[in-house]
Amino acid sequence: MDSLNEVYKGQEMPLQRDVEVISIPFGKTITLSEDSTVVVMQAKGSSISVSFEGRLYLVEGHDFDALGLKSLERPTLDPEATEAEMERFVWDQLRTCFDPEIPVNIVDLGLVYGCRLERLLTGELMVTIRMTLTAPGCGMGDVIAEDARRKILGASQFSKVHVEIVFDPPWSREMMSEEARLELGMF
Repeated sequence: MDSLNEVYKGQEMPLQRDVEVISIPFGKTITLSEDSTVVVMQAKGSSISVSFEGRLYLVEGHDFDALGLKSLERPTLDPEATEAEMERFVWDQLRTCFDPEIPVNIVDLGLVYGCRLERLLTGELMVTIRMTLTAPGCGMGDVIAEDARRKILGASQFSKVHVEIVFDPPWSREMMSEEARLELGMF
């Protein structure tokens, strides 16, 4: 995906079809029309951030064909997956989520404090994620939460994803992985 970022960042791309996107920073899904031209802002993880008419949107990997690129398959889990495999799947999906303004995934950025799988009384499986933002006033929380929800719900085992945004403990750059600090030049 980093090679996509290097090749397409700043490029204008006409949409090949109507496509559902997540609006930034509101986290709401809207449709951009075929033949609209977007500008690629960042291609990280399994999504691409684009600009259209002065606003930012997130295009998910399974919709890359709308940009004229090869689509990514939606992540899925084997129906017989163990609880450990399901938890690993959730963490793997979280590693494909990026703040559209920061080129490091939310796990390595230190934003995810925890993840729990819970069996509800109905028998459904719910994922609860505790995460924070880089600052209490950060407007990206809804976008990141919606991106995580949609990716995790690609697995039929999960019926609900609850993202709880907390500010205690407050985020600090010490929570970042060494690789993230290196990527951002924060030693």
